[in-house]
Amino acid sequence: MAICPATAGQFQIRALASATILVYRRRMIKARTAKFQIGQVVRHRIFSFRGVIFDIDPEFNNTEEWWLSIPEEVRPHKDQPFYHLLAENAESEYVAYVSEQNLLPDESGEPIRHSQVAEIFIKNKDGGYRPRNPSLN
Repeated sequence: MAICPATAGQFQIRALASATILVYRRRMIKARTAKFQIGQVVRHRIFSFRGVIFDIDPEFNNTEEWWLSIPEEVRPHKDQPFYHLLAENAESEYVAYVSEQNLLPDESGEPIRHSQVAEIFIKNKDGGYRPRNPSLN
């Protein structure tokens, strides 16, 4: 894949099939390898929730207000992958945005009950999920 060095601004290339994410910024390419993949079930390392990954940002890409709402003593670094999850806890289902450092693989084998999972994913025989439409994302 060729990237034109004259291109202004920034863009991101996300690979659905692999966990490698390329970020292009001001004539510099950094390759980051995401620890987790789209369709993988993960859990939060501190808080009691789990979910399936439906998108990956190569680095923090949310609002400053959201960032500052996290207590400083547990605020993650911005320069790491952040994951969008269809998340659930014992009481509810929601969308979560979580740093890589705060995620662990969920090996419970339990399905995700989030109501949007069936819209986005097909459940694999191994208990994981794969996108219904791999061209999206």
